[in-house]
Amino acid sequence: MMLPHPLTLLPFVGLLLCIALLPLGCGHWWESNRNKALVAVPLGGLVVGYLLLTFGGLGWEKIVHTLIEYVQFMILLGALYTISGGIVLTGDLEASPGVNVLFLFLGAVLANLIGTTGASMLLIRPLLKTNSERKHVVHTVIFFIFLVSNIGGSLTPLGDPPLFLGFLQGVPFTWTLSLWRPWSVTVVFLLFLYFLWDTVQYSRESKRDLQRDRTQIQPLKVTGTFNFFFLCCVIGSVVWVPSPFREGVLLLVTGLSIWLTPRVLRAKNKFTYGPIIEVAVLFIGIFMTMIPALLLLEAKGASLGINQPWKFFWITGVLSSFLDNAPTYLVFFQTAQGVDFHGAFGALIGTVGGGRGVPDAILQAISLGAVFMGANSYIGNGPNFMVKAIAEENKVKMPSFFGYMKYSVGILIPTFLLITWMFFR
Repeated sequence: MMLPHPLTLLPFVGLLLCIALLPLGCGHWWESNRNKALVAVPLGGLVVGYLLLTFGGLGWEKIVHTLIEYVQFMILLGALYTISGGIVLTGDLEASPGVNVLFLFLGAVLANLIGTTGASMLLIRPLLKTNSERKHVVHTVIFFIFLVSNIGGSLTPLGDPPLFLGFLQGVPFTWTLSLWRPWSVTVVFLLFLYFLWDTVQYSRESKRDLQRDRTQIQPLKVTGTFNFFFLCCVIGSVVWVPSPFREGVLLLVTGLSIWLTPRVLRAKNKFTYGPIIEVAVLFIGIFMTMIPALLLLEAKGASLGINQPWKFFWITGVLSSFLDNAPTYLVFFQTAQGVDFHGAFGALIGTVGGGRGVPDAILQAISLGAVFMGANSYIGNGPNFMVKAIAEENKVKMPSFFGYMKYSVGILIPTFLLITWMFFR
């Protein structure tokens, strides 16, 4: 298959700019998911038309493959989002820096068991409720996206879609546990930064608000616990059921959760389908417009001179910040398979049917780059947008696309430089 013209990258760049700039200049218009679709779908359609006209059957094959990945992606996200929305964690703890740190740490651990999407949807609402008496909350949501929606889910293939793709490529299910050292350093470091930041912000709260926070404490209570069974079904189907039967199981348990969960429970969660619809609308455009970028990477990746762990960490990570991190992971997994490392960087991991594996250190770099740096922008990972939307539904004024990246560049990039120095020199 010949390569797409570099100009075909423009629809993807255009979509990113729309996501970044339209909320600033046309905020009210952009709030509508219908208007988001009016932008994302035509841009995706331009790429689809080009591929069909230029590559014919091969272009159609790539489009169908991408659509299947999109449907699988959305069914999994939708299942985790909907089922988690039926679990109500009520209560109102004192919104102290220590309590918030425990919330974030719990979410980072839980992300490995029910995925970053499941953990994010389960914990973001009670965290917002706990902090509802405080005025300075934005930084808490941002660190939540960093730790729970992304970095936390690095230790199992269930944690984040890129690692699940690695599992399908022959990476042993327990291999990701070997990432515990960089995971621990990153999580502890970010929690320490958050504790310092939140301590300062806590001191800025008015005495009246802090007193109201202390007097409205309610113990935590969980209802809708039968939905944990459905979450276990999701986890089991991801691990053991092949596609397309897996998607059938996910749709079934999602439907059962909707049917069996009393409406009052979702009402208590202020549950709406708006955030998942927003992700579906934007990501159909992202999946379609990023096809040329991925094709160019697949063809040129081995010739880019990427032959060291730190290079794989950063190239995978930077692209995962803006492309969907799951296919980006797969591109560089396949790129690494085509590089002769002359026996360096550890044992070969991930072989299917006798295929060539990837050295352990290289695979660690690719895995952490894809998962960690999905936190660099709102579109790096699916849960990022959903958490943002839920926070805004709860009257938290979240930063714009570029405003968020000021936090990620200022906090995460130095953190990732530290990780590079410690583990990928």
